[in-house]
Amino acid sequence: MNAHDPDPAAGDQDAAPPAPDATPQDPAEESPHPLHRRLRSFVRRAGRTTEGQARAYREHGPSFLLPYSASRLDLAAAFGREAPTVLEIGFGMGEATAHIAGLKPDINFLCCEVHEPGVGALLKRIGEQNLGNIRICAHDAVEVLDDMLAPGVLAGVHIFFPDPWHKKRHHKRRLIQPPLVKKLADRLAPGGYLHCATDWKPYAEQMVQVLSAEPMLAPSPDASPEGFSPKPDYRPLTKFENRGIKLGHGVYDVLFTKR
Repeated sequence: MNAHDPDPAAGDQDAAPPAPDATPQDPAEESPHPLHRRLRSFVRRAGRTTEGQARAYREHGPSFLLPYSASRLDLAAAFGREAPTVLEIGFGMGEATAHIAGLKPDINFLCCEVHEPGVGALLKRIGEQNLGNIRICAHDAVEVLDDMLAPGVLAGVHIFFPDPWHKKRHHKRRLIQPPLVKKLADRLAPGGYLHCATDWKPYAEQMVQVLSAEPMLAPSPDASPEGFSPKPDYRPLTKFENRGIKLGHGVYDVLFTKR
């Protein structure tokens, strides 16, 4: 979901070209509210899978890819252990995901991404870094939330650099909207957190507004008057983010917790 990403659910990209922000052709895309069309966590973009990524699919896919199912997911069985689980929606090429999973080996990371090169890239990182605490569901995160995750099962949710959809007429396509935030809050355990990050201040302001309006969530106690939080130590500065900083973009972290 980043304007810099090939998939609008994807975060911290460092290898894929940006997609043009074109006027939608489907009248349904112009619906004034996300619930007027089926809520989705992504828009598909084209992308090329490298040989290394394809090899990672073959070698690591059977162990780390979870198929979508219309029934509840047994997280302990999926990860082979009981541990707190963090959901990541749109990991892009997996740079931040692998970094955080390496820092937090006692946490399970369930990661949703539909962009095939990104999935292959994260599988490659899993093999190279020997990361056993990641599972990938290459499917729409909204359906994963609806069908596979029970209320209260998540310790946290990460959504890093979703597509800001800069043009006003496209703001309704942004991922951080009340219907999805309600679903996420419902799946969080009490005390669980929702962490969003963006380099587009107007989107950061919308994130604060939408999350503040969800009664199940409370802002982080260290948030600024604008609602932004200091960058947590676990979130790395990626190549994509560093490029943005060099271009003068601010980076905004928004953290809320489940009441």
